[in-house]
Amino acid sequence: MRRAAGHQHRFDARFAAYFDSLTDAAGGALEMPPHGRFPSRALELVRELSLRGGKRLRVALLHEAAALVTDEVVPGLDEAAISVELLQTHGLIHDDIIDDTPRRRGGPSTYYAYRDEFPDRPATALALAVLAGDLAAFLSVRVLLTGDLPPARALAMAAVHADAGATTVTGQILDLERDFHPAPDAELLHTVTEYKSTRYSVLAPLRLGLLAAGADLAPYDGELRAYAGALGIANQIHDDWLDLFGDPAALGKTPGSDVRSGRRSYALAALLASADETERKVLEGALGDPDCDDDTLRRIRRIARTHGIDRTLRTEADRYARRAADRAATWHGRWRTQAVEFFEHLPAWSVTRDR
Repeated sequence: MRRAAGHQHRFDARFAAYFDSLTDAAGGALEMPPHGRFPSRALELVRELSLRGGKRLRVALLHEAAALVTDEVVPGLDEAAISVELLQTHGLIHDDIIDDTPRRRGGPSTYYAYRDEFPDRPATALALAVLAGDLAAFLSVRVLLTGDLPPARALAMAAVHADAGATTVTGQILDLERDFHPAPDAELLHTVTEYKSTRYSVLAPLRLGLLAAGADLAPYDGELRAYAGALGIANQIHDDWLDLFGDPAALGKTPGSDVRSGRRSYALAALLASADETERKVLEGALGDPDCDDDTLRRIRRIARTHGIDRTLRTEADRYARRAADRAATWHGRWRTQAVEFFEHLPAWSVTRDR
């Protein structure tokens, strides 16, 4: 995905410049309190996590969505990219609180950074992490409304963004409910995936890119949803595969977070449905145990491989990736070829990546 890498490289420099602009000594764009160090520290931690990267898939989707209809420079794409990446930062900070995750993107999670700073005040550490996530969320809307976009277009893009944020929160709530089901079925898992991640990670960037380029979404929204839905499921199944079978060095975090948090992921739901009584006892003893050791995780991986869960997940991820690619293939003749080819090739890449 050379084109995606190019978008990532250009965006990372732009993202760093955005954070510099918020607190520039000559007159930062964000008015910070004149006293106290906690507000600036919160913004610093939001910046650190944001700039530690990730795949920047949302950024590539935005630019390529605009490229479907034009090869001209499109005003507002940088602001939209910053917006969705700040929403991602908000989600990561809150996810790491919910899951009690020590590391994220090769460094400490925001929650654990605060826990290290306030070891004797756990409630304060928790509150500050929640507020840092909230700060990222509000900044993500602010950047769309304070740029140079025409007012009507800025409002339309902000509405798409706000809708994505709201549905993501409802998805996170459903994610917690899912784990009350001993072995959730595929439809529930697909719904969690759609609301918790697909709506903001795939569908919102597609909509924002097209809106920025001046396109009318109405005639195409159904097929955008279909493409996003299939790609989102493929991507999430692969993420769940990585969490159980992935390489820690490539991931930038310790595998097994789904086991330790008790999350009934695609992988663990399939394993719970397949395990015999003895195996189920091992699984149920480990699920939700934050101190689950590496030996137990290795045993769970062996059980999963015995039942072919690793192969089953790859097959399912490939099936949904092909469905997304087939949907994109129908866009030839309507939209620009090079951008359509990006959307055709993206699903296969999304289920072969190592992080």
